[in-house]
Amino acid sequence: MDTLLHTPTSMAKRPCPLPSSPSPSSPPPNPNKIPNMNNQVGNLLQTFLNLADSNSLSIDQSFEHLLDSSSCDADQSLLIDRALKLGSILLEAGNRSARKRSSVHNSLTWALPPDLTIKLFSMLDAQSLCYAAATCSMFYKCAMDPLCYANIDLTTVVPKVNNAVVSTMIQRAGKALRSLKLGIVPSPTMSRGSCQPLVYGIRNAVEVSNFSWNDKKTRQGKESSTLTRYCLTPLSGDKGAAGAVLRGLHLYNIERIDNTSLCGALSACPSLLDLEIIGLHVDLRQTLVSVSMNCPLIERLFFESSKTGRDDSLKIPTCVHLVNNCPNLTSLALRGFKLYDYNLRILVKGFRKLKYVDFSTSYSITGSFLRNLGGDMGGSLLEVLIFRDCMHLKELEVARLFTSVLAGDFRFLRYLDISNREGLAAAGDSYGRCYSSSIIPTKQVLEERPDICLLAEFPSEGSFVDVGQMTDSDISSQSSQLSSRASDGMSFMCTSESNYSSDQTSGKEEGRGSGYVVCEESSEEFDYLLG
Repeated sequence: MDTLLHTPTSMAKRPCPLPSSPSPSSPPPNPNKIPNMNNQVGNLLQTFLNLADSNSLSIDQSFEHLLDSSSCDADQSLLIDRALKLGSILLEAGNRSARKRSSVHNSLTWALPPDLTIKLFSMLDAQSLCYAAATCSMFYKCAMDPLCYANIDLTTVVPKVNNAVVSTMIQRAGKALRSLKLGIVPSPTMSRGSCQPLVYGIRNAVEVSNFSWNDKKTRQGKESSTLTRYCLTPLSGDKGAAGAVLRGLHLYNIERIDNTSLCGALSACPSLLDLEIIGLHVDLRQTLVSVSMNCPLIERLFFESSKTGRDDSLKIPTCVHLVNNCPNLTSLALRGFKLYDYNLRILVKGFRKLKYVDFSTSYSITGSFLRNLGGDMGGSLLEVLIFRDCMHLKELEVARLFTSVLAGDFRFLRYLDISNREGLAAAGDSYGRCYSSSIIPTKQVLEERPDICLLAEFPSEGSFVDVGQMTDSDISSQSSQLSSRASDGMSFMCTSESNYSSDQTSGKEEGRGSGYVVCEESSEEFDYLLG
């Protein structure tokens, strides 16, 4: 028994492979011997790597000879597996070392320090940033900084982005997130605030990218290229850290976002300053209610309807609440909605800091809300007025606007667009089209106010009233109506909202026998409306 116990000690001098895992009873390895062992492995590896200069045929023959020396088939398979494993380990080690050397080389040759590199990367679009991150590990570390994702722009011409991409970008940004743009835009060159409609359907993509409707059908239901109603959910994640610091939110033509999902996202963005919504299937009233409740700091609101002329949900209480709760609004655009003059008067007069107004392609606007504005009664800071293609915009109201400009109102006005591809509405009939240079003093405005960029493009031919067919009495009567502008005081049109339920009655607020009452509006009454 004693002989058996001492046998391992007597055989310790024989060379043997190192055990894969030391037994619990064996003593720990001596740290002084580890460097020697590493040196031995390094020398052996150096000798092994020198074989790379040898003829590959000789290495093949040597390996075949080694296999033939093993009579057992299992031993031959083991040798082959070890050779493949060793080759894989060496390949991985070589690639890793090459990447490290490249990173060291890039860090030495790249002229910018990491902080400036991050600043540079923060100016790239999302796709370019991903390309830069894949270049080397140094660029990857810089590209993972939250500041690089402060302004996320994932807008595309065709559907390419899904919820997972949005979530990843927002998580990388964290508390550094400042702006977020999502959805499909008609053209990458479309300028913000352009008069051209930005509402977009997937069929429009055929012209710019050869993306057919059949391709869209094959992609339906696939998460790889679709933004759903949950794409804004990450703004509420992590206790709303990302949404709490968001300043700008732009959403373009995302078909699946509804009122609930949009209002939920706005509730997570109390610091929002810039909101742009185009082509979403959401309700104007509910959206403005959510903005007034959750975004008190809002400064710019751009909202374009996906269903032109059919959304008439805006009510007086909504306008009053928006004015009272969002006093910092300087830019307001409501395009493609069915709006009424009494609502717009509350908005334009109520927002004391308002400078930019765009009600293009909106129905039912006659322009009467502009009476007595531009001075001390409100709207004095307006710099931009856009009423392009407003179907019911009346020629008489435009003439009154021009006369007030000549009288010294709207001193800060620099841009005015009253263009209409069908002409302006006649004074007595909102559906009669006309344009008379005798009534609208366009040339006089351009001469006396050269600082104003005036766009007044009308059809050269069409069903509008020709000035030559008007009698002198008609022209004099129109002029007498203009001269009575100063005696109008603070009068404006008011009526119950039920009287605006159809397109036939809209735009006829001033017609005889239409049931509308001209009420006198004092400043005290208006202040009472605003609470």
